[in-house]
Amino acid sequence: MIAHSPLQLAGAATKERVSAPVEPAARLARWLSARHSLAVEAASLLVLYATYEAARGLVAGNRRVAIDHAHTVAALERKLHLFVEPNVQHAARALPGLLTFLGGAYLTLHLSVTAGLLLWLHQRRRAAFARIRTTLLVASALALIGFVLFPTAPPRLAGIGIADTVSSGHVDLNEGLISSLYNPFAAVPSLHIGYALIAAAALIRFGNTRIARLTGVLYPLLVLLVVVATGNHFLFDAATGAIVVVAAYVAASAIGRSGTGAATETVDRAPAFYRLPHLAAAQHLRPSEEERAA
Repeated sequence: MIAHSPLQLAGAATKERVSAPVEPAARLARWLSARHSLAVEAASLLVLYATYEAARGLVAGNRRVAIDHAHTVAALERKLHLFVEPNVQHAARALPGLLTFLGGAYLTLHLSVTAGLLLWLHQRRRAAFARIRTTLLVASALALIGFVLFPTAPPRLAGIGIADTVSSGHVDLNEGLISSLYNPFAAVPSLHIGYALIAAAALIRFGNTRIARLTGVLYPLLVLLVVVATGNHFLFDAATGAIVVVAAYVAASAIGRSGTGAATETVDRAPAFYRLPHLAAAQHLRPSEEERAA
C-alpha cells in the first residue's frame, strides 16, 4: 500500500473543498456584491430593466379594481387630512409654464438621474456601487409585487377631479407605443419616489461638495412635487415607495454580506492549497525516506 504524506493528504482535502459546487443563490449573491466592468453592468441593467417594464405591462390590473383602490387611497388620505393633491395641482397651474416643466421632469428625471447616479458611483465611488445598484434592483422587484397585489390607478385616472397634465399631442401615457409597456395601474408603490430617495441618500452620503449634498436633500422634494402636481401619484404612493426602499436597502445589505462572505471563503481556501508546499518547508514537513521509497 502506498503511504501518503500529511502534505499530500492536506492538499487533496483542500482540492476537494475548493472544487465543491457553489449554490446558485450564493453565486448570485457573490455577483451582486461585486462591482463589474461598466459594459457588463450596463448590459445587465438594461436587460433587467427591459424585463421589469415588460412584466409590469403584462401584469396590468383590472381597471375597475385599480380605480376602486385609488378611491380607497383617497378616502384614507381624507380621513388623515392629507388629501392635498388637488390643491397642489391647482397651485402649480397658477404659475405659467410650471406644469409643462413638471410634466417634462416626470418623463425624464426618473431614468436619467438614476442612470447618471449609477455611472457616477461606478466610476468615482466604486466601493458603494454594488450596494446601491442592488438596492435599486430589489426595490424594483418589491414594487412589481405591489403592482400585482394592489393595482392602483393614479389620481389622474381615478375620477376625483385631478387632471392628467403630462399627456398631450406629443406624449400620451394612455395610448400608443408608450402605453404598450406602461402599466397605468402601477401607482403603489411610487418608484419615482423610491429611486429619488436612493439617489438622495447616495448624494448625501458620498457627495464631496456642499452642492452635491444639498442636491441630495432637495431632489426627493422636487420629485414629490412632480408626481403629485402632474396627477400621477398620491402621497400614499410616495410613502409606500419610501417603505419599499428601506426594505430593499436592508435586503441589499444582507446580500452584500452574504456575497462577500462566500467570496472570502473561496479565496481563503484556495490559497491555502497553494501555500502548503511553502508551509511544509517552513515546518520541515518533508516526506520520509520510507514514504519516498513507497
